[in-house]
Amino acid sequence: IRLLKDTEGNYLWRPGLELGQPSSLAGYGIAENEQMPDIAADAKAIAFGNFKRGYTIVDRIGTRILRDPYTNKPFVGFYTTKRTGGMLVDSQAIKLLKIAAA
Repeated sequence: IRLLKDTEGNYLWRPGLELGQPSSLAGYGIAENEQMPDIAADAKAIAFGNFKRGYTIVDRIGTRILRDPYTNKPFVGFYTTKRTGGMLVDSQAIKLLKIAAA
C-alpha cells in the first residue's frame, strides 16, 4: 500500500507528519480495526470506502431494565439490555482488498 502512486506520481499513503496527526490513504483518514484478519494469502485484511454511506447502525428504541431480586441489602443489582444492529446498505461504497498468494 505504501508504494502505490496516483496518476500524478504522488504516493497514496501519507504518514502523519505532526504528532497526533493520523496517517492517510488517498486523503482519507485511517483507522486500525483489531477484528480484521491478519495479512495472509487469500485474507481480506483491508477495507476502504465511505462507511457512513455503506453501513448503517440501527439502535432499537428503549432499554430493558430488570432489577435483581436476589441482591443482598443494602445493595441493588440491575440487568440492562439494549438491542443494536447493523448491516451493509451499499456494497459499492466499501471495498475489501484480498491479499494475493506470494
